[in-house]
Formats: sequence, C-alpha cells, structure tokens
Amino acid sequence: MSVCDEIRADLISVADEKYREFNGSLIPTVDREKVIGVRVPALKNLAKKYRNNPKIGEFLSDLPHFYHEENCLHGYIIAEIKDYEQAEAAVEKFLPYVDNWATCDTLSPKAFAKNLAKTRENALRRIKSERTYTVRFGINTVMRFFLGDNFDGELAESVADVKSDEYYVNMMIAWFFATALAKNYDEVLPYLTDRKLGVWVHNKTIRKVIESRRVSDERKEFLRSLTIRKTKAL
Repeated sequence: MSVCDEIRADLISVADEKYREFNGSLIPTVDREKVIGVRVPALKNLAKKYRNNPKIGEFLSDLPHFYHEENCLHGYIIAEIKDYEQAEAAVEKFLPYVDNWATCDTLSPKAFAKNLAKTRENALRRIKSERTYTVRFGINTVMRFFLGDNFDGELAESVADVKSDEYYVNMMIAWFFATALAKNYDEVLPYLTDRKLGVWVHNKTIRKVIESRRVSDERKEFLRSLTIRKTKAL
C-alpha cells in the first residue's frame, strides 16, 4: 500500500458522518462528495503521525488531492516542517491547489518564524496575487507573524490596500484588522477613524472586535460608534 493510500484509509477510518454534513455546509466551494468528515483534532494527530514518514514526500507531491481532508492534512503537515526553505517550497507548491478557506487556514508553517525577512517578502508578494486563497494566505501570514511586538505598518497598509470582490478575502482583511486592534490598538485605530477600509470590511472589523474577549468594553463601545450606517436613497 502506498503512503497516499494509507493516509486515505486512515482518514476514512476516523470519518464522522454528522460532522461531514456540518463541515460540508461551511465550505460551499467544495463538492460534498469530496468531504469525508474528519474533525480537526484527528487531522492534527494524523499530521503528527505522518510528518516524519520517509515517504511523506510522495503524498505532498500527489497533487491535486481528491478529498478535502487530504488537502487539510497536507496543510497541517506543512505546518510541522522545521526547515524554513523546505516549508516555503512546500507552501509555494501547494497554494495553487488551495480552493477553500478551511484548507487555506491550515497553512501556518511554524518555520516561517525562523526567517521573518523572507516571510515578510513572500507575504507582500502573495497579497498582490490574483488567486483568492493565495491572497488570503498572505494576509493570514501577516496576521500571525507581524502583529504585536513585530507590528509592521507597511504590511498593515498593504493589507488595507487590497480591494477585492471575494468574500473570503474581505473576511480575512476584517479578521486581520480585528486582531490588530487587539494587539496594536493605537497603531491600527486610524484605519477605522479615517475610514481607510471599504464599508463592508470596516463594519465587519468592528463586529469581530465587539465579539472578541481581548478588547476592553470601553474600546468596544468607542469602536461601535464608528460603525458606518447605510443611508436611505432619496
């Protein structure tokens, strides 16, 4: 049995039919027949099981995968790669096949922290991509590695400059700024007070902050006052 067949058999063995129906409804861009129904903890356990398998390269090269969970497992395995160059190469090879937000968000290589200069350069490049989930991944990378003590104003500006009709890109922008407000409030607040974001992203950012436990009630109340109200046409 090849490692690809072994992995597929393992995924099917931990399938949950109820979760399959629930999870399938959350990822409308994926055909239901391609959803097995494997919960995240099980996927992460399988990633740990296979990450050091000497034949795992066969699975990582076997693209495109058929099942959604094969793609998610692929992302979690990449996240475990310790060498920066190997992790970056694996991401670059995999991104063209990422076709939904759930798979995209499994991609968070820990090795990226080992070379923030290159991680920054590649994030900027990906933010400017024409591929929906490459852009989403680029923004997610900025959110994970360049907020807090590593806050980078130029990167935040690049995220704000993204103009897209794609829901999953705009939702990621809102998620980024909501997280940034929790970690770098003073630096990021002007993006809302000066209305530098599109109306939908602006309002979604505020909504996500209000739902957060990381922002004080006083700040939430002020941010709520910045909501852009729709005006009725005359």
